[in-house]
Amino acid sequence: MTPDNHPVAADRLTLADPDTPFAVVDVHRTRRNIGRLAARADRLGVALRPHVKTAKSLDVAALLHEGAKPCPVTVSTLAEAEAFAGGGYTDITYAVGIDPHKLPRVLALSRRGVTLRVLLDSTEQAEFVAEASRRAGIPVPAQIEIDCDGHRGGLRPDAPELPGIGRVLHEAGCLDGVLTHAGESYFAPTAEEQRLAALNERDSALAAAGRLRSAGLPVATVSVGSTPTAHAARDLTGVTELRAGNYVFFDLVMAGLGVCELDDLALSVVVTVIGHRPEYGWIVTDGGWMAMSRDRGTAAQAQDQGYGLVADLSGNLLPGLVMTAASQEHGTLTAREGVPLPELSIGTRLRILPNHACATAAQHRGYHVVDGSRPAGGALAVAGFWNRVSGGGW
Repeated sequence: MTPDNHPVAADRLTLADPDTPFAVVDVHRTRRNIGRLAARADRLGVALRPHVKTAKSLDVAALLHEGAKPCPVTVSTLAEAEAFAGGGYTDITYAVGIDPHKLPRVLALSRRGVTLRVLLDSTEQAEFVAEASRRAGIPVPAQIEIDCDGHRGGLRPDAPELPGIGRVLHEAGCLDGVLTHAGESYFAPTAEEQRLAALNERDSALAAAGRLRSAGLPVATVSVGSTPTAHAARDLTGVTELRAGNYVFFDLVMAGLGVCELDDLALSVVVTVIGHRPEYGWIVTDGGWMAMSRDRGTAAQAQDQGYGLVADLSGNLLPGLVMTAASQEHGTLTAREGVPLPELSIGTRLRILPNHACATAAQHRGYHVVDGSRPAGGALAVAGFWNRVSGGGW
């Protein structure tokens, strides 16, 4: 049986077989995307610490270090950290601000031989991390989050409390370094703006590290990264590691920014046509926001892609056809102005390319795997099924 309990033999399964909607990953494109950023990190002379929150899959993560020792990774939840630790990953950064009730799980991973770095941006957090470390006799490595662009948490590089926080951590043996994330780069529409975002990201991290060092504090790690800035950075002198996550799959937001091409998108969702509303110019599918997510990240871009672009089962885009509306289990496809609505009979299967790969992937328990490098005249053969890691607290 396949993961959908479909009776078709696994070696004969194609995208025309499993029940829809389901997520598909093109392993050829995924490998190509991974290789592109790995080569760039090598040229820039920095270590790469991929963020595994996008795919949440040990199978996908294995492509990051094929045949070698598991690489350093970044996670967004402790459940991810625990799942990847169970898969052999021992160098993990938990890149969301820490709070006291999560520290027992952090320490439990430390006792298993996992180096799990935590993130903080306040004296209060530094003090409870330091105290918990002293009580346990296990220093918890901590990074101070730096706000480089007014996005979410973090301290500005010139924040007066920065050296004091560093000292609290250092005296408990916990100070590891600084970390920043150029979240506003997702709204930088040109290559030049993305380059400047990468430069600001680097300079902000280095300025914060410099202030800590001037106060006599050690800074082992200077960590930067987002998918746009990782691909735009030209000089990372002084930075020790680069983080990115979305790049393994890419999505329409990244394509809209010019970070990738549509041909690089490795994740899609297969849906089935279940109805027509010709009076409204609609084609209705069985893939709503439960399959695609609510993310409308391209709405702020020059080209609004609705909830996703539409392709056939071989991955060929259907010109001008867009998923423009979604309810829980229904998707609505319409044609752009001046483009005739194609005739797609009930039962026709389609692939939807998502706005936000991370959010779309989160709607599914795993991925049917295809290899887009293999010539195909119709529905691609399914090479296997990759599970997403599970656990409480996503």
